[in-house]
Amino acid sequence: MKPSPDSLRARPIVRPIWRLASRSNSHGTGFDPIVDRALGAYLGLAIGDALGATVEFMTPDEIVRCYGVHRRIVGGGWLGLAPGQVTDDTTMSLALGDALVRSGGWSLDAVAASFADWLRARPVDCGNTCRRGIRRYLADGSLAMSPNEGDAGNGALMRNLPVVLSTLNDDEAWARRSIAQAHVTHNHPLSDAAVLALGEMTRRLVKHGDTAACAAIAASLVRAHPEFRFDPYPGRASGYVVDTVQTVLHYFFNHARFEFAVTDAVNRGEDADTTGALVGMLAGARCGARALPRHWLDRIDRNVVRAIMAQTPALLALGRAHSN
Repeated sequence: MKPSPDSLRARPIVRPIWRLASRSNSHGTGFDPIVDRALGAYLGLAIGDALGATVEFMTPDEIVRCYGVHRRIVGGGWLGLAPGQVTDDTTMSLALGDALVRSGGWSLDAVAASFADWLRARPVDCGNTCRRGIRRYLADGSLAMSPNEGDAGNGALMRNLPVVLSTLNDDEAWARRSIAQAHVTHNHPLSDAAVLALGEMTRRLVKHGDTAACAAIAASLVRAHPEFRFDPYPGRASGYVVDTVQTVLHYFFNHARFEFAVTDAVNRGEDADTTGALVGMLAGARCGARALPRHWLDRIDRNVVRAIMAQTPALLALGRAHSN
Protein backbone atom coordinates (compact mmCIF):
# COMPACT_ATOMS: atom_id res chain seq x y z
CA MET A 1 0.00 0.00 0.00
CA LYS A 2 1.36 3.40 -0.95
CA PRO A 3 1.39 6.28 1.53
CA SER A 4 -1.44 8.77 1.32
CA PRO A 5 -0.83 12.00 -0.63
CA ASP A 6 -1.03 13.95 2.63
CA SER A 7 1.76 11.92 4.20
CA LEU A 8 4.01 12.62 1.21
CA ARG A 9 3.26 16.31 0.86
CA ALA A 10 6.48 18.27 1.35
CA ARG A 11 6.27 20.20 4.62
CA PRO A 12 9.22 21.70 6.46
CA ILE A 13 10.27 19.51 9.38
CA VAL A 14 13.61 21.05 10.26
CA ARG A 15 12.26 23.05 13.21
CA PRO A 16 10.64 20.00 14.90
CA ILE A 17 13.93 18.12 14.51
CA TRP A 18 15.88 20.99 16.01
CA ARG A 19 13.44 21.16 18.92
CA LEU A 20 13.77 17.43 19.58
CA ALA A 21 17.57 17.54 19.48
CA SER A 22 17.55 20.63 21.71
CA ARG A 23 15.51 19.12 24.52
CA SER A 24 17.20 19.08 27.90
CA ASN A 25 20.09 16.69 27.99
CA SER A 26 21.03 14.38 30.82
CA HIS A 27 22.54 17.35 32.68
CA GLY A 28 19.24 19.23 32.50
CA THR A 29 20.12 21.96 30.03
CA GLY A 30 20.83 22.69 26.41
CA PHE A 31 21.41 20.90 23.14
CA ASP A 32 21.87 17.10 23.24
CA PRO A 33 24.38 15.99 20.57
CA ILE A 34 23.60 12.30 21.15
CA VAL A 35 19.93 12.84 20.28
CA ASP A 36 20.98 14.90 17.25
CA ARG A 37 23.36 12.22 15.98
CA ALA A 38 20.90 9.39 16.71
CA LEU A 39 18.20 11.22 14.73
CA GLY A 40 20.76 11.89 12.02
CA ALA A 41 21.46 8.17 11.74
CA TYR A 42 17.79 7.14 11.59
CA LEU A 43 16.61 9.92 9.28
CA GLY A 44 19.76 9.46 7.17
CA LEU A 45 18.87 5.79 6.76
CA ALA A 46 15.41 6.74 5.48
CA ILE A 47 16.81 9.36 3.11
CA GLY A 48 19.34 6.96 1.58
CA ASP A 49 16.64 4.31 1.27
CA ALA A 50 14.19 6.60 -0.52
CA LEU A 51 16.85 8.03 -2.84
CA GLY A 52 18.39 4.66 -3.68
CA ALA A 53 15.11 2.83 -4.27
CA THR A 54 14.62 4.69 -7.56
CA VAL A 55 17.74 3.12 -9.07
CA GLU A 56 17.74 -0.27 -7.33
CA PHE A 57 18.83 -3.09 -9.65
CA MET A 58 20.06 -0.63 -12.31
CA THR A 59 23.67 -0.55 -13.49
CA PRO A 60 25.73 2.64 -13.26
CA ASP A 61 25.53 3.06 -17.05
CA GLU A 62 21.74 2.69 -16.98
CA ILE A 63 21.52 5.32 -14.25
CA VAL A 64 23.61 7.74 -16.29
CA ARG A 65 21.41 7.24 -19.35
CA CYS A 66 18.20 7.76 -17.35
CA TYR A 67 19.20 10.42 -14.81
CA GLY A 68 22.70 11.67 -15.46
CA VAL A 69 23.59 11.77 -11.78
CA HIS A 70 20.64 10.56 -9.71
CA ARG A 71 20.26 13.04 -6.84
CA ARG A 72 16.51 13.71 -6.49
CA ILE A 73 13.99 11.79 -4.39
CA VAL A 74 11.42 11.10 -7.09
CA GLY A 75 10.13 7.59 -6.37
CA GLY A 76 9.48 5.24 -9.26
CA GLY A 77 12.01 2.49 -9.83
CA TRP A 78 11.12 -1.17 -10.20
CA LEU A 79 8.75 -0.93 -7.21
CA GLY A 80 6.83 2.03 -8.64
CA LEU A 81 7.22 4.03 -5.43
CA ALA A 82 5.71 7.40 -4.65
CA PRO A 83 8.26 10.20 -4.12
CA GLY A 84 9.58 9.94 -0.58
CA GLN A 85 8.34 6.39 -0.02
CA VAL A 86 10.79 4.04 1.72
CA THR A 87 11.38 0.31 1.40
CA ASP A 88 12.07 -2.61 3.71
CA ASP A 89 15.33 -1.10 4.97
CA THR A 90 13.44 1.57 6.88
CA THR A 91 10.17 -0.22 7.60
CA MET A 92 11.88 -3.32 8.99
CA SER A 93 14.02 -1.08 11.19
CA LEU A 94 10.88 0.58 12.49
CA ALA A 95 9.31 -2.85 13.14
CA LEU A 96 12.36 -3.88 15.15
CA GLY A 97 12.34 -0.59 17.04
CA ASP A 98 8.65 -0.94 17.85
CA ALA A 99 9.31 -4.36 19.36
CA LEU A 100 12.11 -3.00 21.54
CA VAL A 101 10.04 -0.09 22.81
CA ARG A 102 6.92 -2.19 23.46
CA SER A 103 8.91 -4.84 25.34
CA GLY A 104 10.69 -2.28 27.49
CA GLY A 105 14.13 -3.07 26.13
CA TRP A 106 14.45 -6.60 24.80
CA SER A 107 12.38 -9.64 23.91
CA LEU A 108 13.39 -11.80 20.99
CA ASP A 109 9.85 -13.19 20.90
CA ALA A 110 8.56 -9.64 20.47
CA VAL A 111 11.12 -8.98 17.73
CA ALA A 112 10.14 -12.06 15.72
CA ALA A 113 6.42 -11.30 16.22
CA SER A 114 6.95 -7.74 15.02
CA PHE A 115 8.74 -8.99 11.89
CA ALA A 116 5.80 -11.34 11.31
CA ASP A 117 3.29 -8.49 11.68
CA TRP A 118 5.39 -6.46 9.27
CA LEU A 119 5.28 -9.24 6.66
CA ARG A 120 1.54 -9.79 7.13
CA ALA A 121 0.99 -6.10 6.39
CA ARG A 122 2.37 -6.71 2.88
CA PRO A 123 5.37 -4.38 2.80
CA VAL A 124 6.32 -2.87 -0.52
CA ASP A 125 9.40 -5.09 -0.62
CA CYS A 126 10.88 -8.05 1.27
CA GLY A 127 14.11 -9.89 0.55
CA ASN A 128 13.94 -13.62 -0.01
CA THR A 129 16.06 -14.52 3.03
CA CYS A 130 14.02 -12.28 5.33
CA ARG A 131 10.81 -13.77 3.97
CA ARG A 132 12.06 -17.33 4.44
CA GLY A 133 13.13 -16.67 8.03
CA ILE A 134 9.87 -14.99 9.01
CA ARG A 135 7.82 -17.76 7.42
CA ARG A 136 9.85 -20.32 9.36
CA TYR A 137 9.01 -18.47 12.59
CA LEU A 138 5.32 -18.41 11.64
CA ALA A 139 5.39 -22.13 10.88
CA ASP A 140 7.21 -23.48 13.93
CA GLY A 141 7.83 -20.59 16.32
CA SER A 142 11.60 -20.98 16.23
CA LEU A 143 13.58 -17.80 16.85
CA ALA A 144 16.73 -18.53 14.84
CA MET A 145 17.77 -19.90 11.50
CA SER A 146 20.24 -22.75 11.42
CA PRO A 147 23.64 -21.74 9.97
CA ASN A 148 23.18 -21.45 6.22
CA GLU A 149 25.66 -20.67 3.45
CA GLY A 150 22.83 -18.92 1.61
CA ASP A 151 22.27 -16.37 4.39
CA ALA A 152 25.14 -13.99 3.56
CA GLY A 153 22.78 -11.24 2.42
CA ASN A 154 22.44 -7.76 3.92
CA GLY A 155 18.93 -8.07 5.39
CA ALA A 156 20.03 -8.39 9.02
CA LEU A 157 22.53 -5.56 8.63
CA MET A 158 20.12 -3.04 7.15
CA ARG A 159 17.68 -3.07 10.10
CA ASN A 160 19.89 -3.20 13.21
CA LEU A 161 19.98 0.53 14.05
CA PRO A 162 17.26 0.32 16.75
CA VAL A 163 19.33 -2.24 18.67
CA VAL A 164 22.33 0.09 18.46
CA LEU A 165 20.37 3.07 19.80
CA SER A 166 18.80 1.10 22.64
CA THR A 167 22.14 -0.30 23.90
CA LEU A 168 24.56 2.61 23.58
CA ASN A 169 25.92 2.08 27.09
CA ASP A 170 25.86 -1.71 27.28
CA ASP A 171 28.50 -3.44 25.16
CA GLU A 172 27.42 -6.97 26.02
CA ALA A 173 23.71 -6.38 25.36
CA TRP A 174 24.46 -4.57 22.10
CA ALA A 175 26.47 -7.47 20.66
CA ARG A 176 24.19 -10.23 21.94
CA ARG A 177 20.96 -8.57 20.81
CA SER A 178 22.37 -7.56 17.43
CA ILE A 179 23.25 -11.15 16.61
CA ALA A 180 19.98 -12.49 18.03
CA GLN A 181 17.84 -10.23 15.84
CA ALA A 182 20.03 -11.07 12.86
CA HIS A 183 19.61 -14.83 13.35
CA VAL A 184 15.84 -14.61 13.15
CA THR A 185 16.40 -14.48 9.38
CA HIS A 186 20.16 -14.64 8.66
CA ASN A 187 22.75 -16.96 10.21
CA HIS A 188 26.08 -16.60 8.47
CA PRO A 189 29.50 -15.53 9.86
CA LEU A 190 29.94 -12.76 7.28
CA SER A 191 26.50 -11.36 8.04
CA ASP A 192 27.28 -11.49 11.76
CA ALA A 193 30.63 -9.75 11.25
CA ALA A 194 29.04 -6.98 9.19
CA VAL A 195 26.24 -6.43 11.72
CA LEU A 196 28.74 -6.04 14.54
CA ALA A 197 31.24 -3.87 12.64
CA LEU A 198 28.76 -1.34 11.25
CA GLY A 199 26.83 -1.43 14.51
CA GLU A 200 29.96 -0.54 16.50
CA MET A 201 30.81 2.22 14.04
CA THR A 202 27.35 3.68 14.48
CA ARG A 203 27.59 3.43 18.28
CA ARG A 204 30.89 5.33 18.30
CA LEU A 205 29.51 8.01 16.00
CA VAL A 206 26.29 8.51 17.96
CA LYS A 207 28.00 8.55 21.36
CA HIS A 208 31.14 10.51 20.53
CA GLY A 209 31.15 11.59 16.87
CA ASP A 210 34.31 9.49 16.63
CA THR A 211 35.19 9.05 12.95
CA ALA A 212 38.73 7.90 13.73
CA ALA A 213 37.34 4.97 15.68
CA CYS A 214 35.29 3.99 12.62
CA ALA A 215 38.45 3.64 10.54
CA ALA A 216 39.96 1.37 13.19
CA ILE A 217 36.82 -0.78 13.32
CA ALA A 218 36.77 -1.12 9.53
CA ALA A 219 40.45 -2.09 9.52
CA SER A 220 39.78 -4.72 12.19
CA LEU A 221 36.90 -6.13 10.14
CA VAL A 222 39.14 -6.49 7.09
CA ARG A 223 41.89 -8.16 9.12
CA ALA A 224 39.44 -10.70 10.52
CA HIS A 225 37.59 -11.22 7.24
CA PRO A 226 39.73 -10.18 4.23
CA GLU A 227 36.68 -10.62 1.99
CA PHE A 228 35.53 -7.18 3.18
CA ARG A 229 38.59 -5.34 1.85
CA PHE A 230 37.28 -2.14 0.24
CA ASP A 231 40.50 -0.35 -0.79
CA PRO A 232 40.84 -0.53 -3.72
CA TYR A 233 37.08 -0.52 -4.13
CA PRO A 234 35.94 -3.57 -6.17
CA GLY A 235 32.92 -1.69 -7.53
CA ARG A 236 30.19 -4.20 -6.66
CA ALA A 237 27.06 -3.11 -4.77
CA SER A 238 24.84 -6.19 -4.70
CA GLY A 239 22.79 -7.58 -1.82
CA TYR A 240 25.65 -9.94 -0.90
CA VAL A 241 26.78 -8.55 2.45
CA VAL A 242 30.42 -8.31 1.38
CA ASP A 243 29.55 -6.18 -1.66
CA THR A 244 27.24 -4.05 0.45
CA VAL A 245 29.79 -3.37 3.18
CA GLN A 246 32.57 -2.62 0.68
CA THR A 247 30.35 -0.04 -1.01
CA VAL A 248 29.19 1.51 2.25
CA LEU A 249 32.68 1.85 3.70
CA HIS A 250 34.17 3.14 0.46
CA TYR A 251 31.72 6.01 0.11
CA PHE A 252 31.47 6.81 3.82
CA PHE A 253 35.22 7.20 4.19
CA ASN A 254 35.77 8.95 0.86
CA HIS A 255 33.21 11.73 1.38
CA ALA A 256 33.00 13.89 4.47
CA ARG A 257 29.68 15.43 3.38
CA PHE A 258 26.46 13.48 3.82
CA GLU A 259 25.02 14.43 0.44
CA PHE A 260 28.09 13.46 -1.57
CA ALA A 261 28.50 10.11 0.22
CA VAL A 262 24.88 9.06 -0.29
CA THR A 263 24.64 10.32 -3.87
CA ASP A 264 27.74 8.49 -5.02
CA ALA A 265 26.72 5.29 -3.24
CA VAL A 266 23.26 5.05 -4.81
CA ASN A 267 24.65 5.87 -8.25
CA ARG A 268 26.47 2.53 -8.11
CA GLY A 269 23.01 0.98 -8.56
CA GLU A 270 22.40 -2.73 -7.76
CA ASP A 271 21.08 -2.88 -4.17
CA ALA A 272 21.01 0.91 -4.04
CA ASP A 273 18.27 1.31 -1.45
CA THR A 274 20.27 -0.66 1.11
CA THR A 275 23.69 0.79 0.32
CA GLY A 276 22.10 4.25 0.35
CA ALA A 277 20.38 3.54 3.65
CA LEU A 278 23.54 2.30 5.36
CA VAL A 279 25.73 5.11 4.06
CA GLY A 280 22.97 7.49 5.13
CA MET A 281 22.92 5.92 8.60
CA LEU A 282 26.68 6.32 9.13
CA ALA A 283 26.98 9.72 7.48
CA GLY A 284 23.86 10.94 9.29
CA ALA A 285 25.29 9.86 12.63
CA ARG A 286 28.48 11.71 11.74
CA CYS A 287 26.82 15.02 10.82
CA GLY A 288 23.69 14.95 13.00
CA ALA A 289 20.07 15.53 12.06
CA ARG A 290 20.35 19.30 11.95
CA ALA A 291 22.92 19.06 9.15
CA LEU A 292 20.91 16.71 6.90
CA PRO A 293 20.03 18.15 3.47
CA ARG A 294 16.69 19.88 3.88
CA HIS A 295 15.68 19.33 0.24
CA TRP A 296 15.85 15.57 0.85
CA LEU A 297 14.46 15.57 4.37
CA ASP A 298 11.34 17.41 3.31
CA ARG A 299 10.61 14.76 0.66
CA ILE A 300 10.45 11.76 3.00
CA ASP A 301 7.02 10.32 3.83
CA ARG A 302 5.75 12.34 6.83
CA ASN A 303 4.46 9.22 8.57
CA VAL A 304 7.93 7.69 8.44
CA VAL A 305 9.55 10.87 9.74
CA ARG A 306 7.06 11.09 12.59
CA ALA A 307 7.67 7.43 13.49
CA ILE A 308 11.43 7.95 13.53
CA MET A 309 11.15 11.12 15.61
CA ALA A 310 8.98 9.29 18.15
CA GLN A 311 11.00 6.08 18.22
CA THR A 312 14.51 7.54 18.45
CA PRO A 313 14.21 9.19 21.89
CA ALA A 314 12.29 6.16 23.18
CA LEU A 315 15.14 3.86 22.12
CA LEU A 316 17.74 6.15 23.66
CA ALA A 317 15.72 6.22 26.88
CA LEU A 318 15.86 2.41 27.02
CA GLY A 319 19.63 2.57 26.87
CA ARG A 320 19.82 5.18 29.60
CA ALA A 321 17.41 3.25 31.82
CA HIS A 322 19.44 0.05 31.62
CA SER A 323 22.79 1.82 32.18
CA ASN A 324 21.76 3.26 35.56
